[in-house]
Amino acid sequence: MDFNSPPSMDFNSPPSSLQDNGFSMVPTDALGTSKEEMERLKEEPEMWKKRVEEAAKVEVDLLVSKASADREDARAEKKLTELKEQEEQRKDSIIIFERELFLLNRENAELKEEIEKLKEDLEEYNSQDNLVKEFEIKKKVAEMKLKFTHLEDMKDDWADMDTHCVFGAATKIPFRLNQNQALLTFEDEEVAQRLTKMGKHSVNLDNRTANVGVRPFELEMGFQFELHVTVSGKKINVSKIPELPIPKDWMRDKLELNFYKTEQGGGGEIENVTYNKESGTAVITFLKPGASNNFLGCTKYPFYAEGRCFKLSVSPNFDFHFRNFQPYCGVSKKTILLKGIPEVEEDEESVQDMIEIHFQKPSNGGGEIEKIKYISKGAAYVCFEEDTGNATVEITGNS
Repeated sequence: MDFNSPPSMDFNSPPSSLQDNGFSMVPTDALGTSKEEMERLKEEPEMWKKRVEEAAKVEVDLLVSKASADREDARAEKKLTELKEQEEQRKDSIIIFERELFLLNRENAELKEEIEKLKEDLEEYNSQDNLVKEFEIKKKVAEMKLKFTHLEDMKDDWADMDTHCVFGAATKIPFRLNQNQALLTFEDEEVAQRLTKMGKHSVNLDNRTANVGVRPFELEMGFQFELHVTVSGKKINVSKIPELPIPKDWMRDKLELNFYKTEQGGGGEIENVTYNKESGTAVITFLKPGASNNFLGCTKYPFYAEGRCFKLSVSPNFDFHFRNFQPYCGVSKKTILLKGIPEVEEDEESVQDMIEIHFQKPSNGGGEIEKIKYISKGAAYVCFEEDTGNATVEITGNS
């Protein structure tokens, strides 16, 4: 073989495969197939990538759905817990309500029993002959003065010619003045207020200086009211009727006849006579309005019976009733209370004069004194009147 000349080529024989460094050469038709495969292989990663993305998206959706479901479960569980708590509270409320209802029913039953008992007591009370129809408020009060205010025009009673008077009244308020104390009432309210603010005062008593305290004080509650008095124009009261050995009806007839006679100052025709034999009294009611005026100023009236002449006591017929009854708190702005007055050898009156002299001087902050009361031993009650600062001793003595 000649290495310098090229090998001879046989163009009629089929090509043979070649190998070089591990590479294999294939025919042309085979190469076309591998290109399609290559294209397919190139597209396959993109496909898998999309599938992975879709799978990831599905996974995310599943996680979101799971989280949402967990939240819904939590809400449902919380709501269920709340409903259970509300149910327990409702049960507790029902128990409490049933207990209260039981107590109310029991109380209602007790009240019904009490009402029945009160009805029985009321029936028994009404069945008594000596029944007192009006309620009374009883309270011991100091003596008071009635102040006439006006005559009241009562149009409904014009036919009876009654006289209606109105009086104003207020109870006096007592204050207990204890040992070694004094009350001073000044003419000027400002003096009392000024001395009270000073608190303590040095007073010369029997050549010695005593430090006494000035204190405000509280009064008890008082009462004020209006007293309405109706003087009947048709009725009179008769008393001191003698007890005679005649029937009650005969005595009533004699009284009617006696007070009917106009010639001896009677009131004319009589409508009614109410006679009480036990008390020796009677109420005469005349038919003519204003007939009782014939007996004004007449305190004695002749009464003829059993061949004798008796003198009966005659008085107007009054009807009393209260209105505008109100409690009130009394305050005396012109009065001061002295406490801590020492005991001295001087008598009570002399010590009182010393106190009065001291508190009358303007240099001591004082002024003109209207009333003063000093107690060296025991106690006294000092009464205050409405709308005045005056103190007047009503009851004195040891207590």
